[in-house]
Amino acid sequence: MDTPNTAALRRTPFHPLHLAAGAKMVAFAGWDMPIQYAPGILQEHLHTRAHAGLFDVSHMGQIEVSGPGACAWLESLTTADLVALPDGRQTYSLLPNTAGGLIDDLMIQRLGDTFHVVCNASRLDDVLAQFDAHAPGNDCTWRLRDDRVLLALQGPDAEAVLQPYGDLTGMRFLDVREFNDGARVSRSGYTGEDGFEISLPAETGPVFAERLLEHPHVRWIGLGARDTLRLEAGMCLYGNDIDATTTPVSAAIGWAVAPARRAGGVRAGGFPGAAVILGEFAAPPARVRVGLLPEGRAPQRAGAVVVDADGRQIGVISSGNHSPTLGRPIAMAYIERAAKLAGTPLFIESRGQKVPAAPSPMPFVPNRYRR
Repeated sequence: MDTPNTAALRRTPFHPLHLAAGAKMVAFAGWDMPIQYAPGILQEHLHTRAHAGLFDVSHMGQIEVSGPGACAWLESLTTADLVALPDGRQTYSLLPNTAGGLIDDLMIQRLGDTFHVVCNASRLDDVLAQFDAHAPGNDCTWRLRDDRVLLALQGPDAEAVLQPYGDLTGMRFLDVREFNDGARVSRSGYTGEDGFEISLPAETGPVFAERLLEHPHVRWIGLGARDTLRLEAGMCLYGNDIDATTTPVSAAIGWAVAPARRAGGVRAGGFPGAAVILGEFAAPPARVRVGLLPEGRAPQRAGAVVVDADGRQIGVISSGNHSPTLGRPIAMAYIERAAKLAGTPLFIESRGQKVPAAPSPMPFVPNRYRR
């Protein structure tokens, strides 16, 4: 992320609100986005854990797939079991390439015969190219909904804040509900906290955000705290922890390949790269993503080398930062599977020193989803 220096960057409809709130803006995936506000990343992170943080995630792609053939077509491209996905529910899924790597990771919502897909901003062109390359039949159409914006309201106070604007009664994690004002609300997010993601018509988004911000427990939160929150939750960031060469089993997200799509399942395979991906459940890959707790106070960043006691490289950090909740550094890394199974002592090369790093289960901070 760099300081923007060109008018070519796209802006969400919330851009004036970010500037009015004193945001520091950066270039991110072709957009001019807030990385932090006056309180700073640490305070924004802690506020989200304690109250409710409002995130502008309108840079992410929103794609609508509809028609009688929508379910079968989307299944042919992803690892999801959309046949079994109930109306009014959402699932995390993967969009693989022919080599078993990941074009992107997706959230897919079902409302009748219509599916709403959310993809990463940096991957939108590639996702659309994949859709174009596998054009659906006459019983299915898709379109990019760039006429809509997306907000995420995350934290323990999120339900109380949002309740006055629509009936949330009985909503649980990954439920999806439409409101009369054109809003579509899912109980989900990428922070590990209870919360909601709200898709709105672009013209009504800023007014709605201002109303939410009138609540004393709601603050804008930038990309910086969004990253530390998702890291504490042990979630992958595309470009760091997953990419076009990373397979689901290696990334420890094999659970996103639905049982129905695995070997022996009722609709096994059928998606690009299926032979590679399904094969790794039986014969696991040589490297795997793990959680680490580096010693000391200094955060260990992406790209740092992981070695054994003899100094032999056995891995590399994919994401690392200071955990505001735990008050210590945390990291995720890809290491040799054999080293993980053997319990090999791990060290991170840092400024000529070998910093011990203990394996850690993920998430680093327990999730607080409303199940």
